[in-house]
Amino acid sequence: MENEKVEEHTVENKSGYIRLKKFHFIMLLFLIVFLSAGITAVALSFGDEKVVTVGNERSEFNKLYDTFDTLKGKYYTKTNDQKLINGAINGMVEALDDPYSDYMTKEEAKSFHSTISSSFEGIGAEIQEKDGHIVIVSPIKGSPAEKAGLKPNDIVLSVDGKSLQGKSSTQAVMMIRGKKGTKVELSIKRPGTENPITVPIVRDEIPIETVYGEMVDDKIAKVQITSFSTNTSKELVTTLNDLQKKGMKGLVLDLRQNPGGLLDQAVSISSMFVPKGKVIVKEEDRDGKITEIPSQNAGNPNLPLIVLIDKGSASASEILAAAVKESAGIPLVGEKSFGKGTVQTTTDFKDGSNIKYTIAKWLTPDGNWIHKKGIEPDVSVALPDYATLSIIDPEKALSKSTASTEVQTAQKMLKAIGYNPGRVDGFFDEKTKEAVIAFQKANKLKADGVVKGDTTIKLMGLLREKIEKNDTQLKKAVEVLKERMK
Repeated sequence: MENEKVEEHTVENKSGYIRLKKFHFIMLLFLIVFLSAGITAVALSFGDEKVVTVGNERSEFNKLYDTFDTLKGKYYTKTNDQKLINGAINGMVEALDDPYSDYMTKEEAKSFHSTISSSFEGIGAEIQEKDGHIVIVSPIKGSPAEKAGLKPNDIVLSVDGKSLQGKSSTQAVMMIRGKKGTKVELSIKRPGTENPITVPIVRDEIPIETVYGEMVDDKIAKVQITSFSTNTSKELVTTLNDLQKKGMKGLVLDLRQNPGGLLDQAVSISSMFVPKGKVIVKEEDRDGKITEIPSQNAGNPNLPLIVLIDKGSASASEILAAAVKESAGIPLVGEKSFGKGTVQTTTDFKDGSNIKYTIAKWLTPDGNWIHKKGIEPDVSVALPDYATLSIIDPEKALSKSTASTEVQTAQKMLKAIGYNPGRVDGFFDEKTKEAVIAFQKANKLKADGVVKGDTTIKLMGLLREKIEKNDTQLKKAVEVLKERMK
C-alpha cells in the first residue's frame, strides 16, 4: 500500500472525532474492507499454517489434510511432501490388515513387475508378511536362497543388520535384493530353534525359468513347476512334448516349494489335466457373488498323473492342486499346503507407483476356502528328519569343547551323510572332531577339525544332495502312479 494515494481528505480534529468528505469516507471504507480481507488471508495462510485447501473435497479427508498441514508447518525439521503422501497411502493399505495388500513406490512397483515377467537380481525367495514378521514362503529352485538352506516359514529378522520389524513384504524385498555378486546377510529365526543365525548369501541373477522336466524311469516323468509366471504354461507344453518323445506314459507334477504367481497361468495349466467344462476354481467377491472358471481343456486329461505338494505350495499352486484333485480325481501326495485363498490385483498410478490389493476369495471346485488351512494330501508323506535341519552360519567357527544348537545341527548333518560324530547332543568332543577331519579329508578341504567356511558350505551342500536322492515324497508319488497305470 506504500504507493497508493490515500490522503485526498481534509482532517479536522476539533471535537475529538475525524470529519471526512463523503467521497473520501467511501474510499476509506473500501480500503478498510480490502485490508481486512488481506489480513484474514494472511492469518489463514500463516497463522494456522494452512497448506492444503479442502474446498469441496470429501469431508472424510479433512483430518488427513489437517495432519498433513500440521506436520508440514510445525514439524521441527523440514518435511518431504512425497514421503508424507506415500506414508499416508501405505498406512491406509496396512490398515486392511492383509499381508497380501501393499502400496509400492515407483521403484518397488518396478521390482514387483520384474519378478513375474523376466529375470531379476537377488537371492531368489518368495516372502510375505505374516503375524508382524517377514516369512519365507519358498526359495526358488537352484537359487542362492535354496543353496544357503532357507526353508518355508523361516522368519527373516534383519537384513545386513537392519531390522525388518514393521516393514512390509515389498519393503523387505527392496532391502534383500541387490546387484549380482554382492553379499547380503540375513538374520534367520527358524521355528523350533532357540537362537537366530546369520546367513550370508551372495546375490545372483534369478532367471524366471519355471518348469524343469526329467525322466524318472523309462515310462514316468517328473516335472517341477517352481512358480507361475507369464510364460509358465508355454514352458510346460514344450517340456511335456519333449518328455513324450522320450517315452513318458505317466507324470508326477511337482508343486513343492511353489509360492504361486499368476492366476491365469494356474487356470491355463489346470485346463491341461481337467476335463473340458469342469470347474477349475471359483471366485467370490465382496458381495458374495461366485464366478466359476471352467476348464478349457488344452491338453490331455487322460494322462496318468500324481501331484506333489508341501507346506511351501501356495496360492496358484494350490489352485492347480485343488482343481485336479476335485475335478479330475487326481491324488495329491506329500504334506499339507501353505493355505493362501485370496486373489490380488494391482492398480498403477501415473507416477509409476501402484497398490496391490485383494479383490476376492478363491474357492476350490467343491466350494472350499483353504485360506490359512491348506490342502491335505491324499497320501501324507514326510521327508527324512535330516531334511528339516536348520542352517549353519559359515562364518561361525564350531570347534572342540564348544556346545551349541549349531554344533548339534552339524553333528546330525555329519551323521546323515555317513560320518559318525559319536554324539548328537550339541557338545563338540574329540569324536566329533575326528568325524569333521575325516569329512574334510574326503572332500579335499583343510583338515583342521573346525566346521567353518568351506567346510560348512560343503557339509550343507552334500546334505542337500542326499535329500534330493532320498526324496521319500517323490518315491511315494511314483509308487502311487505306477498303481494307477496298471
